[in-house]
Amino acid sequence: MRNFLKRWFAIALVTSAFFIGGCFSQTSASSSANPSPTDQVTPVTVASAEPGNLPKLNGKATVEMVVKGETITLEIDGTNAPVTAGNFADLVQRGVYDGLVFHRVVREPQPFVVQGGDPQSKDMNFPAERLGTGSFVDPATSRPRYVPLEIKPQGAEKPLYHQTFEAAGVSTKPKLQHTRGAVAMARSSFPDSASSQFYIALTDLSFLDGNYAVFGYVTQGMETVDKIQQGDRIESIRIVKGGEGLKKA
Repeated sequence: MRNFLKRWFAIALVTSAFFIGGCFSQTSASSSANPSPTDQVTPVTVASAEPGNLPKLNGKATVEMVVKGETITLEIDGTNAPVTAGNFADLVQRGVYDGLVFHRVVREPQPFVVQGGDPQSKDMNFPAERLGTGSFVDPATSRPRYVPLEIKPQGAEKPLYHQTFEAAGVSTKPKLQHTRGAVAMARSSFPDSASSQFYIALTDLSFLDGNYAVFGYVTQGMETVDKIQQGDRIESIRIVKGGEGLKKA
């Protein structure tokens, strides 16, 4: 039964608003800390170059997000996901997430994710059925900013960019895994299409590992995440520690 549900969710990822979707111009899901797997791993060599034109976070940062009057604390990990965490931290500092809606909440037939971060949701008159299609538009370029898929395999010195583990032939587990409370980037079927939308895993979702970029974990307030309903807004979000590690492009 568990395997059936996992396959059902995998199909749902393709057909539902979990993907950012929409049209974009491109050329080319209790508190949880970082997982501490006990498996011994063989060092992995990953041939990929870190993008040089995007914000990056050096080290870790603590983010406090207020929803329903309660604080959710996130630890975002620039050590293992510097570009993805850097993009998120930059958007937090810009105030992009303030007032945005959690437009997708899936708890049935079993807990899955809460997803938000579509900038279109700041407009209370924007049609709810169209949420999940928006990206952050960089005012410096007047174009959407996308970040590459960035997943660091266990045993690797650097993350793998632009490819899922399956596409790259990587068989080891990611350093940052989809345990309950994981914070990761939503994207379309194109690997490098993540922008501002993120999700929080409501349970362990190991079948997403190697396919979506986890960049942090809820360290406090998971009980508040469990109460989020579709339409709830991010009242405020700010970096309270580690912001000095953010390096702008």
